[in-house]
Amino acid sequence: MFLIEKSVEFYSFYDCNTLICVVIIVKKCRILHEFGNKMILRDKYLNILLSNRNNGFPKVLTGIRRCGKSYLMKEIFIKHLIDYGMDENSILILELDIDDNVRFRDPIYLGEYVRSWCKGKSSCVVFIDEIQLVYKIINPSLTDGKHILAKESDTETVGFVDVVLGLSREKNIDLYVSGSNSKMLSSDIATQFRDKAVTIQLFPLSFSEFYKYRGGAKTEALYEYMQYGGMPLAVLKDESEKAEYLKRLFDTTYFKDIIERNKLRKSNYLDELCNILSECTGSLLNTDKIANTYMSVCHEKIDKDTVNKYIDCFVDAYILKEAKRYDLKGRAEIGALKKYYFCDTGLRNARVDFAFNDEGQLLENIVYNELIYNGYVVNVGTFDTVGKNKDGKSIRTTNEVDFYARKGSRQFYIQVTSDISSAETRAREYRPFLMLKDQIQKIIVINKPIKESFDENGFMIIGITDFLLRFIQ
Repeated sequence: MFLIEKSVEFYSFYDCNTLICVVIIVKKCRILHEFGNKMILRDKYLNILLSNRNNGFPKVLTGIRRCGKSYLMKEIFIKHLIDYGMDENSILILELDIDDNVRFRDPIYLGEYVRSWCKGKSSCVVFIDEIQLVYKIINPSLTDGKHILAKESDTETVGFVDVVLGLSREKNIDLYVSGSNSKMLSSDIATQFRDKAVTIQLFPLSFSEFYKYRGGAKTEALYEYMQYGGMPLAVLKDESEKAEYLKRLFDTTYFKDIIERNKLRKSNYLDELCNILSECTGSLLNTDKIANTYMSVCHEKIDKDTVNKYIDCFVDAYILKEAKRYDLKGRAEIGALKKYYFCDTGLRNARVDFAFNDEGQLLENIVYNELIYNGYVVNVGTFDTVGKNKDGKSIRTTNEVDFYARKGSRQFYIQVTSDISSAETRAREYRPFLMLKDQIQKIIVINKPIKESFDENGFMIIGITDFLLRFIQ
């Protein structure tokens, strides 16, 4: 059994308290992540961790809360290492949210303890969970060796970034850290570490991960995923509990983190803007449009800077992802208009009380997330055309393609729709493709269980489950 550190001064692989605690932790994880002896697999992230072993850099796991960072490390990665022969006595898991470990929230004590534990061992894997609980202190060399809690205005400080970078330079330490509150959720963590760490961002379960776990009819699985998404604990709950869990997660966890980190006073702004973005998922938006919508809904004025600030809060916390417009003829990102997609459709639906106003919005959201998960760069495609109106005057029209996706040599134009059986819908979805004369593959993704085929224009028609589970893998 690898050591899950539970005591500061006293620990033993044979101490009954330690062994009981390990059993409880493992049992809890397995209850939460198994169903009928079937575990949720996260092979993509396991392979990333394995490919970065012993590379001299710390591995920093980030991502939205409750997406499975700790589980990935403790129940998948470390179990894999042990199964393939690593000595359990060379693995240290240090959980900073346990009361016995509070002294290690001091960055100096943390660094000293990990070095001491690894001393004399040729190679150690160290996983520090909840690293954000390490507080900043004023550099002890400036305080006669005393450890004094730093204020925000202090510049000469020591915090968790310093400890992580310092420990990673030890030749016998392969270091992994994760965190789950506002300090670690922010995307600026990558800026803090710059090029000195491997940052691994976890997402909720992709549809492919969800389906490998759930199985069954693909269409039924898609509708369940469309409604409740892929947050691991939501997936494992009974259907009667899923909706309440997701609502509670948003209200009591994500909002609390955002308000704490950004020191927001008017949380009602945050709440209502989130509702607006939920209802406008997949629509082209700018700050003026959002501010006007807020005014019409709340009868209260909000300025553009505040709108931008609050949207940035959601993006920084990995709740929202933005898709920028890309000029398909000028080959460059353009303009202030963007589309916003939720990292998880279940979280999005929790904000609108699981009312399905537009199935197409959710399909778009799922396709966008799956493309990102599979490593594609994704933009909203746009291009202008000039034509004549009925009076013979020239008019400029902006045309849109749902997604322009590219990865390496693969690139596609993608339209996502519920159905193309009606002539009107078919004409609307085909129109931009017919005006684009380049050789990039053009794909219509529809919400039907059909096999991949090509029409008379050379456009691919493919069912959404086939597209998600096979085509873009």
